[in-house]
Formats: sequence, structure tokens, C-alpha cells
Amino acid sequence: MILIPQPPFFAGLSGYVAEIGAAMVMADLGLASTPRPDHAAYLSSWLTTLRHDPRAIFKAAAQAQAALDWIHAHAGAAAHPLPLAA
Repeated sequence: MILIPQPPFFAGLSGYVAEIGAAMVMADLGLASTPRPDHAAYLSSWLTTLRHDPRAIFKAAAQAQAALDWIHAHAGAAAHPLPLAA
């Protein structure tokens, strides 16, 4: 899918899909990340997007999950879904 950059989203959801997907892969592999100083500024850009489209996080997460499902299907790895919070 190609996303046309439009304000205020600039890069579309692709960056958010990539970040969420990376977090899913790390969780699936049992890896932890180390926060970086620039994370706070980066996350503030997410808030701008969410103010304009409150469902953007769900759209990005759904696309990230689809990508992870594809990776599992083509890598032969067993999927380990995370338990849902109560």
C-alpha cells in the first residue's frame, strides 16, 4: 500500500506501522528495548496524529499485526500472541 503524505500525517501511518511492528517482533522474540533520549520527541508526533485521527493507532496496529502474521507464515516461526489485558 502506498500512502500519500498529507498534513498533519506527513509520512502517513507507515512509520507508526513500522514502530509497532518492531515492538511486536521484539516481544515475540523475548527481547527488551532500551529507551533513547529522542523517543519522547518522536512519541509527541504520534500525539499530533492521534488528535487528528483517534483511530490511527488501531489502524497502524492492525497493519503491523498483518505484517507480523506474514513474517511468521513465511519464516516458519510459530506465532506467540501476547495475552490480552483484562
